[in-house]
Amino acid sequence: MANFSRQSFSTKNDALSVTLLGSSVQSSTTMANIKNTVDELINPDLRENALQVLSKRRDMFHELAPLLWNTACIVTIFLQEIISVYPAVLSLELTSAQSIRVCNVLALLQCLASHSETRIPFLNANMPQYFYPFLRTKSKLAQFEYLRVASLGVIGALVKANTEEVIRFLLSSEVATFILQFFLANDEGLDYICATAERFFAVARVLEIVLGSIEEQPCARLLKLVISCYSRLSYNHRAAVALGSCLPITLMDGTFIDYIREDPTTVKWMETLHENIRRNQIALEQGGGGGVGDIGGL
Repeated sequence: MANFSRQSFSTKNDALSVTLLGSSVQSSTTMANIKNTVDELINPDLRENALQVLSKRRDMFHELAPLLWNTACIVTIFLQEIISVYPAVLSLELTSAQSIRVCNVLALLQCLASHSETRIPFLNANMPQYFYPFLRTKSKLAQFEYLRVASLGVIGALVKANTEEVIRFLLSSEVATFILQFFLANDEGLDYICATAERFFAVARVLEIVLGSIEEQPCARLLKLVISCYSRLSYNHRAAVALGSCLPITLMDGTFIDYIREDPTTVKWMETLHENIRRNQIALEQGGGGGVGDIGGL
């Protein structure tokens, strides 16, 4: 057995203490730097750089979201930054610099949407409505694509959380359901949702719950949105295979047929949904691969 002298033990203890102290000092320094950068957001001359720094470091500092939310004026500043580019977005005159700046804001909103302490206040403030216009843009220019992808990231953070609060938000606001529809209608959005099984089944659960609420309190407009979302999901091969086993029975047994009979567009979406599921199931049986667990390569 090795012999440990009191001196050697003391030396090791001192080394451990120095290491822990150094780690504590570094952590305190990092926190102080982050707080200083957050304070710089208030200064218009320092804001652009502060947005860039914070968006890059948002995953390194877990408490950034509560700090942003609870610091006076910060959320208001984020909204001002978003609203300020509306005219440029509508006139298709958005510059790359403007897009990058707002994308940094959206990255910080994603931070707020992801954190358990700020997610509910974020929803209660109905924050998604402010970047909803970005999801509706059709321009293929890079600066518009960046805005759409960044906006999808915020919605994706909410969907990934898959909490009762998020579900209630989707149920209580048609704007939120419109956002989900545009999320799926966009190729980047569909790819994002279907990239992992976790995201796909989170969205599928939300849609199923919304559908259940429609069964209890019929709403033709909301039903149309939900069916369009399911139809769009079915365009992804692996998602279509998964829907073959998790599509709500009410979309297969004619429960809602009377609500959509006079709406040829919704009927077409329903037909496409079932056809895509059938076609992909056949491909799977013939050895095409891509089962439920294969979404996102899982």
